[in-house]
Amino acid sequence: MPAVVQKYGGSSVADVDKLKRVAAKVAARRRAGDDVCVVVSAMGDATDDLLKLAKQVSADPPRRELDMLLTAGERISMALLSIALQEQGVEAISFTGSQAGIITTDSHATARILEVRPTRVREELARGKVVIVAGFQGVSARKEITTLGRGGSDTTAVAMAAALGADCEIYSDVAGVFTADPRVVPGARRQPELSYEEMQALAQAGAKVLNAQAVEFARTTGITIRARSTFGGDEETVVRAGLGVERIAGVAIEKELALVDVPAADEARALALLAAAHAPASRVEGPAGRAVLAVALENVHGFAPLAEALRREIEGARVTAEGIGAVTVVGTGVAATPRVREALVAALARLGVAPLALESSPLEVTVYAEARCLADAAREVHRLLIG
Repeated sequence: MPAVVQKYGGSSVADVDKLKRVAAKVAARRRAGDDVCVVVSAMGDATDDLLKLAKQVSADPPRRELDMLLTAGERISMALLSIALQEQGVEAISFTGSQAGIITTDSHATARILEVRPTRVREELARGKVVIVAGFQGVSARKEITTLGRGGSDTTAVAMAAALGADCEIYSDVAGVFTADPRVVPGARRQPELSYEEMQALAQAGAKVLNAQAVEFARTTGITIRARSTFGGDEETVVRAGLGVERIAGVAIEKELALVDVPAADEARALALLAAAHAPASRVEGPAGRAVLAVALENVHGFAPLAEALRREIEGARVTAEGIGAVTVVGTGVAATPRVREALVAALARLGVAPLALESSPLEVTVYAEARCLADAAREVHRLLIG
């Protein structure tokens, strides 16, 4: 029988009514004759609520205990969806990441999937059941519960699809991937197709429809991803290999960033401190004799102690950790001409904002600035470059 892995994000299962609608959608697919494995995120803002709860107990909660806490959100979703399917007359069973055979590295909060051993998933699919898997989580070789970072349920779905030889469908509250977030840029247009490289760059730049690690996993395993709206029509964005079209794929914004500015001679030391704290950083353009590093904060729990350690251990270190973000233009060949960079700088200039730093690669050009201006800057850049 044809097999499919469907992933439903937190907005798709945000309350009981939505969860029941998802159950009806899954049940219809099962009754149509497909083997269905469903990966679910936590309901609505459950993960944020659990994190806030932890921060009420400790300003810097241990990462291991955070993983134990945060994985509860997906377990709630998986059990409720299984109950809803059985209530609709469809046999179903739910599994945690470890029960589903998701084997990861030991790194808490930022683990990566090493392999999937879906023995129990295959057995239950063969019995005709819908299998629901908790996304975002796995188990290390040392039997530690781990999490994959924000958006990690996408990676769970792609990895499970690869292990099962199944199609992969990612459902959210938007009908695919657009040239910008349509909630921020009303004129954004849906992209019917994107290459793995374009999608990964957009995801790394802050586009929330798909997770960057999931796209990387899909690229290495050859899995095609179809991004769709949970309760919409047939519109979708297909993410696959081999497009190679020179174009602007989209504009993305990211708000949770910090900039670390250190003497060039101390760059390696700064990178080592950041790596030890599992804080991913990339080099951006800076003044002569200085190294400027952009740090993504989304999966960094407790940046203040890290910022203080940087200032204490590196003389002359400057850390800007509040109100910083970035606007990125992604597309094949965007860095080959000055047009994109000029449009980014011009958009900020019209808002009376000076860029804090710039960064470019063959697929993207990024400008860092105050987070408060990012939405307006994205709209202006989209108008200048895409229309």
